[in-house]
Amino acid sequence: MAGTTRTPTNLTQGAKADAGIGASTLRPDGTLKVTGEFAYSSDMWHEDMLWGFTLRSPHAHARILSVDTSEALAQAGVYAVLTHDDLPTEHKKYGLEFTDTPVLADGVVRHHGEPVALVAADHPETARRAAAKIKVEYEELPVVHDEASALAEDAPLLHPGRDDHHAHEVPHPNIVHRQPIIRGDANAAARRADVIVTGEYEVGMQDQAFLGPESGLAVPGEDGGVDLYVATQWLHSDLRQIAPVLGLPEEKVRMTLSGVGGAFGGREDLSMQIHACLLALRTGKPVKIVYNRFESFFGHVHRHPAKLWYEHGATRDGKLTHMKCRIVLDGGAYASASPAVVGNASSLSVGPYVIEDVEIEAVALYTNNPPCGAMRGFGAVQACFAYEAQMDKVAAELGMDPVEFRQLNAMTQGTIMPTGQVVDSPAPVAELLRRVKALPLPPENQWESAGQTADVRALPGGLSNTTHGEGVVRGVGYAVGIKNVGFSEGFDDYSTARVRLEVVAGEPVATVHTAMAEVGQGGVTVHAQIARTELGVQQVTIHPADTQVGSAGSTSASRQTYMTGGAVKNTCEAVRDKALQLGRRRFGTFHPAWATAELLLEGGKVVTDGGEVLADLADVLGDDVVDLELEFRHRPTEAFDIVTGQGFGHVQYSFAAHRAVVEVDTELGLVKVVELACAQDVGKALNPLSVVGQIQGGTTQGLGLAVMEEIIVDPKSKVRNPSFTDYLIPTILDTPTIPVDVLELADDHAPYGLRGIGEAPTLSSTPAVVSAIRAATGLALKRVPVRPEHITGV
Repeated sequence: MAGTTRTPTNLTQGAKADAGIGASTLRPDGTLKVTGEFAYSSDMWHEDMLWGFTLRSPHAHARILSVDTSEALAQAGVYAVLTHDDLPTEHKKYGLEFTDTPVLADGVVRHHGEPVALVAADHPETARRAAAKIKVEYEELPVVHDEASALAEDAPLLHPGRDDHHAHEVPHPNIVHRQPIIRGDANAAARRADVIVTGEYEVGMQDQAFLGPESGLAVPGEDGGVDLYVATQWLHSDLRQIAPVLGLPEEKVRMTLSGVGGAFGGREDLSMQIHACLLALRTGKPVKIVYNRFESFFGHVHRHPAKLWYEHGATRDGKLTHMKCRIVLDGGAYASASPAVVGNASSLSVGPYVIEDVEIEAVALYTNNPPCGAMRGFGAVQACFAYEAQMDKVAAELGMDPVEFRQLNAMTQGTIMPTGQVVDSPAPVAELLRRVKALPLPPENQWESAGQTADVRALPGGLSNTTHGEGVVRGVGYAVGIKNVGFSEGFDDYSTARVRLEVVAGEPVATVHTAMAEVGQGGVTVHAQIARTELGVQQVTIHPADTQVGSAGSTSASRQTYMTGGAVKNTCEAVRDKALQLGRRRFGTFHPAWATAELLLEGGKVVTDGGEVLADLADVLGDDVVDLELEFRHRPTEAFDIVTGQGFGHVQYSFAAHRAVVEVDTELGLVKVVELACAQDVGKALNPLSVVGQIQGGTTQGLGLAVMEEIIVDPKSKVRNPSFTDYLIPTILDTPTIPVDVLELADDHAPYGLRGIGEAPTLSSTPAVVSAIRAATGLALKRVPVRPEHITGV
């Protein structure tokens, strides 16, 4: 396609050769982002492009009786209008795990905001106005809103005739997936308990709230294919779902990652990808789609809201005897990642504790609520809120310190999980709790200034000036959580890296090419650090991520540094071996160490393990280029047994503990989180500055769930607050001081001993904040987010 296209470019960063693993090197994309020069997906541009727009359903459940596009097609500037009937192949659905999501509504809409039609026009406002002229006649259908309506005897079946791999395992067609876990005899253990504590808990629907909306640019190719520049989390998963719908072989759908303005799981499913490609291929012109914030709330999945029932027993001396729980996750209209979320919620529902006798059930439901799928924490967040509330209740019932009670029951390396899996790497749960408790507490009454008016910014309510300290009570709370790392339950989890080593302008340069989605986590920084460490070069170029190299898997599950970092490490090691073979052929006769010593690449030179320099790497390479592409896999996992839940399901676990300090205006129900300290084991901090940033970011997201973030869905399954005016996220004024204590206990199974870090702090920050509010108010607070009316009772 002729024309100028603004597309992603290489990121090249020169640095000291010692700016490798363990150094807090700067991000190669950092300066571009803070100066506004970085090209995000919404910045993609082609000189003769069209604009796409999506018409969405105003109903949560309805039959489409007719669609009239004639008036829209007649509008000047409109190039195409597409409905379900215009799709080019028999493949009209897609999906992460089940192929159950229509590209465009297939005669029935199953959630508010479901895509019904597409418009391509020469201006975004023209496309929007044309979409408004499409006349759709609906017949509203009964809404499935919750567990009772989903499992009722006369419940509408949202996906009749299911043929997915879980369809024959579930007791009702509106159950997406069910995972029980049975170990020991919970009923017998309950009879040995001196105290039994029960609780019912609820977690609201949280949005990923990334700042960069869904967007991308599809450019039709001269070969009948299409080039798609898009913000996503998993290029090859997108490709697998897109190509069949377009009727194209995968090699004709060329995908390149464009700048991603945050993700947190919300970009793991498709949004506008297929739509843009369909419009581009229909019109023969490039088509750009950029969602506004309202559309974005309907354009991606959210965190599963959940209801959780727990029972714990304990002896008088504080040892947990048993646990029973039932977890119900609302998956919304389509499956997305719900089966995997169920697996996480069930297998991690016991928390980081030793409990030998458990009886667990987790289910995800089909409803007419917004689809829910991947979000940071992925099922473990909901469970952590409940089991940590239970730990506080049991400790109170026994008259024990809540931290000491947790430490008494904390798992360690060698603990057997409820699934029968042995924890075979460090599990420093008690130590993390000790560390976070040992951190100094912030001073009380920080709003007071000698001889000056109170600084209301440090008070609940802030600049709204609702209090000067009257009715303000401090509370301190603790929590700890466990999260799996990587894809689980037998999934073939692998990543690919291509590394090229050559001499450019007299200097050795490494180019790293992966399909890893850089969504802000700092993967491109770490890849450059790994290349410097393994190849001893200063100049490292990061090639734009695309589908011209093998899959890197998803940027999710805290897996990318482990998996794609592992692939880069392994490929760099193989490239180093090839380079040293060149050196032996060229210079081996000049020094016996070429044949006898352990050789390394450091500072652009070949050196022995004793530090003796044998040659410049540039001289070793000469005009030769070493270019290799290799895959990396973690050790295999296995699916959980569908009856007992037993199995080696997870490759690695991560742990974080939090202490929250809050001040609560008990009269108005306003909360000020003063400090949210975290201690986390990271295995090995490849980039310490980025590690702390990830922990603080995850902590802040957990804070949001604790006190403000929730998508409100009314009884008709309609979203009531699809905007950042009404859906609240923490700002800099809401974010407290977040001290971080990093522990590094290597996992011998992982590259460099590292441990995935991105999700664990999102788990325990939420229950820690709520625990602190309970301590300040004496209220049970069984639901998040905690609202002012939950505190005041009004």
